[in-house]
Amino acid sequence: MLTLLWNLFFFILALGILVTIHEFGHFWVARRCGVKVERFSIGFGPALWKKVASDGVEYVVAAIPLGGYVKMLDERVAEVAPEERHLAFNNKSLKARTAIVAAGPAANILFAILVYWLMWMVGLPAIKPVIGDVLPGSIAAEARLPVGGEITAVGGQLTRSWDEVNLAFVAHIGDKAIDLTVADKRGISRQLTLDTRQWHFDPNKQSSLQSLGIKAFSPRFEVVVEKLVPGGAAAKAGLKPGDRIVALEGQGDVDWEAFSKAVQQGPGNALVFDIERDGERMAITVVPDERDGQGYVGLYPKAPKWPEGLLTKLRFGPVDALAEGAKSAWQMVSLTVSTLVKLITGELSLTNLSGPVAIAQGAGFSAEIGFAHFLQFLGLISVNLGIINLLPLPVLDGGHLMFFFFEAVRKKPLSEKAQELGFRIGAALLLMLMGIAIFNDLARL
Repeated sequence: MLTLLWNLFFFILALGILVTIHEFGHFWVARRCGVKVERFSIGFGPALWKKVASDGVEYVVAAIPLGGYVKMLDERVAEVAPEERHLAFNNKSLKARTAIVAAGPAANILFAILVYWLMWMVGLPAIKPVIGDVLPGSIAAEARLPVGGEITAVGGQLTRSWDEVNLAFVAHIGDKAIDLTVADKRGISRQLTLDTRQWHFDPNKQSSLQSLGIKAFSPRFEVVVEKLVPGGAAAKAGLKPGDRIVALEGQGDVDWEAFSKAVQQGPGNALVFDIERDGERMAITVVPDERDGQGYVGLYPKAPKWPEGLLTKLRFGPVDALAEGAKSAWQMVSLTVSTLVKLITGELSLTNLSGPVAIAQGAGFSAEIGFAHFLQFLGLISVNLGIINLLPLPVLDGGHLMFFFFEAVRKKPLSEKAQELGFRIGAALLLMLMGIAIFNDLARL
């Protein structure tokens, strides 16, 4: 329940920020173009709060935080007094109307640059992309990736962390080959190519690294108790800080991954821990509690020691961070566009679409990791929101821009009947995509 509330809070926070930025883009440009704005709403449905400000605009926060809107004076919507017709959206020039509609997605892209800029100034914790192991018979093994080598570039794109490597791999889904630059332990670089013609990647089941047969280096994570949750199953059973768990249910050579998996799978089932304490070995029986449907014993392990230089923090000064922020935003724009193209062409399955549940989980998880990662998540979703709104579906900004394009070509607007038909088709397609995304979310739970 706590995890659900945590995810829900940061989902509402993230979506509220991004919707506000998007709608403010429309609002700000509309005002600059001389259009009268009647209402600025964050969310849909019943109003939780509203106020008419001195500028005559009604500002609203509504109950359903899944979008927002800016209501402008428009003769197509309601009758307009003759003295205010020059303030109506529909009476503005094509250039002005285009600017107003495009301002929402543009605001999201600019906001992404801003949050990435802040992220790079705060500093993003990173692990250098050093290869820990290569699975036999995998794509990575066929390319002879060296264990201990560092992946310094993917497809010509500099990679300074495993996050950047993973993002670069995802951008190459559907390609026949991926070029890598790998530096060995002596720092000597060489070019290698992954043959990805038979690459099968399901992001719901594994990471891009796992699907290619690459295992990131990490030090052995032994289970040594650092801290216990008071009243937790481990504390009740008698475990103490400093205890080393050397076997679980008679199975020795226990690392944190195996330990966590066994505990999570066994809520309510007694588990026998063999521990070492002050040079003596003893057995303790622990019955994991249940939390969010999984086993939980309330134990925090000591973090393993990493080789010097592998754990780092990517941080830049204000000027360099701005350049890095613009670069990060552009990479996300490119990735989002290429992903949409691959979804349309069938190179990617529609099962990869994610909806509000996945966004909520991502918001909560990123916030739990740290402020810099939450900023990174905000930038990602902001870019996605901006690009998706540019799709040529009449209910989205891109649909309005499509109508404006036809108007520019024809020298007159499309008929009301044609626009109404377009809106109905667009709404149906959008609802279908949302249905698929929500179905995918539920299937992953």
